[in-house]
Amino acid sequence: MSTPLYEQQSLKIYNSISSEKETFTSITPGRIGLYVCGPTVYSDVHLGNCRTFISFDLIFRYLKHLGYKVRYVRNITDAGHLENDADAGEDKISKKARLEQLEPMEIVQKYTVGFHTILKQFNNLPPSIEPTATGHILEQIETIKTIIENGFAYVVNGSVYFDVVKFNKSNDYGKLSGRNLEDMINNSRTLAGQDEKRNPQDFALWKKAEPVHIMRWPSPWGDGFPGWHLECTVMSRKYLGDTFDIHGGGMDLKFPHHECEIAQGEAACGCSPVNYWMHANMLTLNGKKMSKSTGNTLLPQEIFSGKNDILTKSFKPTVVRFFILQAHYRSIMDFSNDALEASEKGFNKLMEAIKSIETITPSKSTSEEFIIEAWKQRCYEAMNDDFNSPILISHLFEAVKFINNLKENKAKITSTDLEVLKTTLDAFVFDVLGLQANEEAGSDLSEKLDGAIELLIEMRKEARANKNFALSDQIRDTLFEQGIQLKDGREGTTYSY
Repeated sequence: MSTPLYEQQSLKIYNSISSEKETFTSITPGRIGLYVCGPTVYSDVHLGNCRTFISFDLIFRYLKHLGYKVRYVRNITDAGHLENDADAGEDKISKKARLEQLEPMEIVQKYTVGFHTILKQFNNLPPSIEPTATGHILEQIETIKTIIENGFAYVVNGSVYFDVVKFNKSNDYGKLSGRNLEDMINNSRTLAGQDEKRNPQDFALWKKAEPVHIMRWPSPWGDGFPGWHLECTVMSRKYLGDTFDIHGGGMDLKFPHHECEIAQGEAACGCSPVNYWMHANMLTLNGKKMSKSTGNTLLPQEIFSGKNDILTKSFKPTVVRFFILQAHYRSIMDFSNDALEASEKGFNKLMEAIKSIETITPSKSTSEEFIIEAWKQRCYEAMNDDFNSPILISHLFEAVKFINNLKENKAKITSTDLEVLKTTLDAFVFDVLGLQANEEAGSDLSEKLDGAIELLIEMRKEARANKNFALSDQIRDTLFEQGIQLKDGREGTTYSY
């Protein structure tokens, strides 16, 4: 029986709670429990969210590639997430239901389906389990009871709050985010809806439902709904145990969401809930933070269709995925038209090289400048170093250069090495990075179409210079009828689909 890959490779993970790269050891040999905070389904998933889920899809894929049996749990938040991530105000889903004049569960269904559709287009693997908050109300109530019994929560007017100050006396609240509770208390200000809390830092485990609140459930403390932080604690414990291997999410969830999860887990079972905390960083757009309120944002479907005012053309999902994976998951990444176009060119070169392997004739020896086994191990070392996809991609392009030399008879390779080269490329490009080769033909066709459109734009420019406005308008209108819109600007004419 062959030794599994995970025993041959030494994987290091950057643990947010220690701020260091640590050698990964699973709790149960050969098995991993992975939990990632999923979306609150009240709106279309935006590109920043997608970056997080693509990053953890890469991690999921590599762990599976190493031979681990991974139970990947990613929740759906369909209740209890209030505006501004607060303990007072309106439920995000209830608010959207009121605005769209729909039932809350219609909103949940609509945006859950949309979320799944987008991730499928990005070729994300589905999680092993995808639980919902509303499907685990009873378990959340039972956990609250336990936390109250252990002395870390209190009931006020039908709501239940976690006592952060009391918890901090015997534990370390703030160890994940590096925040000091005394500083938080000194810097806090009085906010509306917090007058029933003992301390401003206390957070809701259960909130009493006001008469206008649509989403409500009976509990020992009265009709209400669970706190946003509680659901992840409950569902991760149910499916992965009191302590599991990896918990992931966006950097914005580190505080307060993940900090509260740690406190709840320790208060409920007296043990640390997670061994390795992982956080994906943010995505900026043209150097500025993506924000719905400022309009500086893009939805994935707008990128795929080209129907936006930011990009000059449409881009395929696998190209966008490739672009995202060209940055390390912990680094801030800027999204721009130029960066996407560069990624598309790189993607096409990679796919063309993989396709051309089939045309290469092996020799009796391999060129000394490219040692296949050493290159293969460098690919593993990149991913073993905290899933460093940009370094992996740089190694893949070393192979592209070598393949091009083989095509031009500037290098040679044995049949054995050729097979290792092919299987290694297939493993890392398709299985680990999750790119899709079947879009290659579409990319080639897109390039040819782009060339034709650019030619028509030049013809239109010449017609306008000659004051042949009839022909100029005919080119513009004919392209528009085919779903291609020209945009005249100071720097020339651009187009979108």
